[in-house]
Amino acid sequence: MKVPLLDLQAQYATIRDEARTAIDEVCESQHFILGPRVQRLEAAIAAYSGAAFGIGVSSGTDALLVALMALDVKPGDEIITTPYSFFATAGAIARLGAVPVFVDIDDRSYNMDPSLIERVITPRTRVIIPVHLFGQAADMDPILAVAAAYGLAVVEDAAQAIGTEYKGRRVGALGQVGCFSFFPSKNLGGFGDGGMVVTSDPQLAERLRVLRSHGGKPKYHHSVVGGNFRLDEIQAAVLLVKLKFLDQWTARRQRNAGEYDRLFRNAAIDDLRLPEAVWRQSGDAHHHIYNQFSVRTPRRDALQAHFKNAGIGTEVYYPVPLHEQKCFADLGYSATSFPLSHRAAGEALPLPIYPELTDAQILHVVETAVSFFRA
Repeated sequence: MKVPLLDLQAQYATIRDEARTAIDEVCESQHFILGPRVQRLEAAIAAYSGAAFGIGVSSGTDALLVALMALDVKPGDEIITTPYSFFATAGAIARLGAVPVFVDIDDRSYNMDPSLIERVITPRTRVIIPVHLFGQAADMDPILAVAAAYGLAVVEDAAQAIGTEYKGRRVGALGQVGCFSFFPSKNLGGFGDGGMVVTSDPQLAERLRVLRSHGGKPKYHHSVVGGNFRLDEIQAAVLLVKLKFLDQWTARRQRNAGEYDRLFRNAAIDDLRLPEAVWRQSGDAHHHIYNQFSVRTPRRDALQAHFKNAGIGTEVYYPVPLHEQKCFADLGYSATSFPLSHRAAGEALPLPIYPELTDAQILHVVETAVSFFRA
């Protein structure tokens, strides 16, 4: 039995006709950049997240970049974030000449440990970027409290977490700015790159709109230097189709995670650690949206090879934490600077969790893992 890590063709089969009709309508209109569908998507994502404004942009990476630009981050400013994330989190900081300052993760959630933030704040600190990794919310209350105490902005990297809830509120609308990605592998994925910035600050929203179009307002008149961060109309059209199914797909991911959890616990594998839904006790319907279902074992690489031989797709997110990347060597960190991030990078292995996964496929994944650990 073949079990891919992600099967986008299975999802596309369920929306093919509606998606093609939406794309055809854009082609007939010949309006491809920042048109009415982008505006509708902006309003829909803002409402879905509990924010007042949405600003469609070209990618999740550009969402982070333009958010920091809108907050007037300058070279030499310090931005506190996690070393266990996709590269864009720190890359957006470095592109502005600012300095990533890392704090280690909480070992249960993979997200930044709020208790470590205050000790790295300096007079140059401007922003905190928590990442809601794998679809689970960071512990936002203490993060927001320390940010308020020191006058810092909070930019949420919610690229993997659209619809995730933290104590009854959806992520992205908890800080000053929230950043989403519509990369095809995300729970709400487009037919290419795309992203969204959400905020409830009207002045910040307007600045974001200006910055995404080269900083021009009105057209050809530039008081600031922005970039070309605009969302395509075709992507917006596809995403509007998919958004109607997002809660249904999220529920299926959560159901699949529950089935994995039940089967793995029945198997009682000592050397395999399952992901935890940390905010389950809050009663939130969307406490964890499972963009990834990441198990952990010290024998990760051997387990991945075993899965590959059995026709099961996996991928390591992320094998080299950000503080150990060559391009950040001048920051002076070592592998031991953030031991929990270093360990997670060597042990975590996401398994297939997409909504169209069948019970037979889930059982095959679990039985294959059991055969590895009991060999």
